[in-house]
Amino acid sequence: MARVDIPDEKAEEPTAFVYGHYAPKITAASSHYSFTVYQETKLPFRVVEAARIRTAQINGCRTCQTWRSSRDLPAVFAREQGELSRSFVGRAESVPDDAFYNGIAEWRTSSLFSESERVAIEYAERMGEAPHSFAGDEVFWRRVHAQFTDEEIVDLTFSIGSWIAAGRALHILEIDPEVCVLAPSRAA
Repeated sequence: MARVDIPDEKAEEPTAFVYGHYAPKITAASSHYSFTVYQETKLPFRVVEAARIRTAQINGCRTCQTWRSSRDLPAVFAREQGELSRSFVGRAESVPDDAFYNGIAEWRTSSLFSESERVAIEYAERMGEAPHSFAGDEVFWRRVHAQFTDEEIVDLTFSIGSWIAAGRALHILEIDPEVCVLAPSRAA
């Protein structure tokens, strides 16, 4: 049950209603941030999805946990005039399979992930669960710098930040359907 009032006739799309009805300028900015991450990240597909899914698991967001960028992003981009060819989906050399997504929760013991994917998952996990743990952890930062450039570190940090913010908001308000309906409002 949503934590804000949703009229019965809007119950099938609570997220769209909330975004259009309550604080529309703020929710439009959140949607635009999310859209920009998907459009502009320069990170590899599997790194993005690994960090995104781990964030979704921590947030508890059903929308984010069931979203598959290769399946769901093209429709959003078509509707919102995004340039799929510029996005990480459009640049993908391969698409993660179900084993990849299912293995993320057990990333520490799974053999499915490259070192850059492991670092991205850990980065997302620590941002979501223990942001203070980064201070003074030079061993971790050496691992991060061994896998990513400074530009990629900033990209990854702000990408994870967008997923933390949107996913937690959806989950806390209990408007996180299993199908994503979020898209930026061009009018806002």
